[in-house]
Amino acid sequence: MKFLQHISLEDCKNLVELPGGIAKLQELRCLDLDRTRLISMPRGFGALNFLKTLYGFLAHMDGNWCSLEEIGPISQLRRIGLVGLENVTDAAFAKKARLGEKVCLSIMTLSCSTRLGNYGLVKERVLEKDQGIIEKVFDELCPPARIEDIHITGYFWRQLPRWMMSTTMIPLNSLRILHMNDLDYCTHLPDGLCQIPCLEFLELRHAPTIKCVGPEFVQGYDRCRHASSQEVSAFPRLHTMILHGMLEWEEWQWEKEVQAMAVLKDLFLQSCKLRCIPSGLATHANTMKKLTIYSIRQLHYIENFASVVELDLYELSNLTRISNFPKLQKLEINRCQNLESLQEMNALRRFVLTLHYSETQLPMYLQTVKPSQLLLDSSLRVLASMALEKYGAGWEMFSHIRHVEAYTNGQGIEKRWHLLYTSEPYSMETNIDMEECSWSFSKKEKGSGHGPNQSLKIRRV
Repeated sequence: MKFLQHISLEDCKNLVELPGGIAKLQELRCLDLDRTRLISMPRGFGALNFLKTLYGFLAHMDGNWCSLEEIGPISQLRRIGLVGLENVTDAAFAKKARLGEKVCLSIMTLSCSTRLGNYGLVKERVLEKDQGIIEKVFDELCPPARIEDIHITGYFWRQLPRWMMSTTMIPLNSLRILHMNDLDYCTHLPDGLCQIPCLEFLELRHAPTIKCVGPEFVQGYDRCRHASSQEVSAFPRLHTMILHGMLEWEEWQWEKEVQAMAVLKDLFLQSCKLRCIPSGLATHANTMKKLTIYSIRQLHYIENFASVVELDLYELSNLTRISNFPKLQKLEINRCQNLESLQEMNALRRFVLTLHYSETQLPMYLQTVKPSQLLLDSSLRVLASMALEKYGAGWEMFSHIRHVEAYTNGQGIEKRWHLLYTSEPYSMETNIDMEECSWSFSKKEKGSGHGPNQSLKIRRV
């Protein structure tokens, strides 16, 4: 086995210890220990001079020895993943890893065990002393300038490492991808990110203590103080941004005058308390094609995204208005019960609408849009009303739409009942049994002469 070059033990949940002789595999190029349950690391890793990929390497203390010391001599590393960094008791051990000297390093993952529980809330408090140690440990794990991909997970200091907060310490001119997950105590985003020239993908998941994203996020602290610096657009290559699980985030400050994110294509926002989308985003992200917003219950309106062609909205319980989406082609709305108005979306082709099953009628805003296709998931009562054609209360809401496919679940079966409608040439098909659905109509409907028996004209499938 001395010529073995690749070992992958990823997801070996029962692996708790490596054999001491692993350091004798002098030809080893790749070792993947991700998602194992190692409790210690053998000494001697520094002899693996040809190692290029090392994932899941456990930061482990044994008296005055730390496993991070073993990484220092390995100069050819291109990809590295360090886990259990909360175990390191002194920043001096992290310094001995010498990450900044590894000129070939392009992918780096730095992980602590998460302290977040259900719903992204902090379940385990950390002593201030331990927070101070982890701050200094991460400061010493500064990557080389040519790093391209960084993942940070479980970091529990109030501010991100110094080398991320400002590009004056290290320019990060090659960084393209940045993932940050489970930032338990982080109170604000680094202002240096906007100055990274090649950053293309930015993801932040679960930062429950951030309340405000200030103007420095799209300007940088120095640019906020010197107006002349605003001429250069921030985030010049960013095309995808995901902000998810910032549970206390209420405010995003970005004025129209500040240029940023000029090539942003895809924005995903989920689970926060944001009250409005900043005007600067709608003004300058004028190449954005897809906007997804999920579970932001304080949001009341969304407007003025001239370039967006796909808009997905989920569980926005206080949203009342969507307006000025002139290029919008695909719209998905899922359980936005208080939505009242859809305006200025004349290019709409496909509309996917999911109503809460407690809703008993089609929303009025359907009259103001004319998509080519409507896909509807609603209660059986709504479908039964539609099946009454012009005698039903919802006929005017959907009769102008070229093609409608409506479904409802029932009896443990997905899409148990359906209704298919085409306006030209006219046709309607349904498998709804109107006799069984008679409870879904008011006494007024029953007494009008246009009760359930009228549906016998409809072709059953």
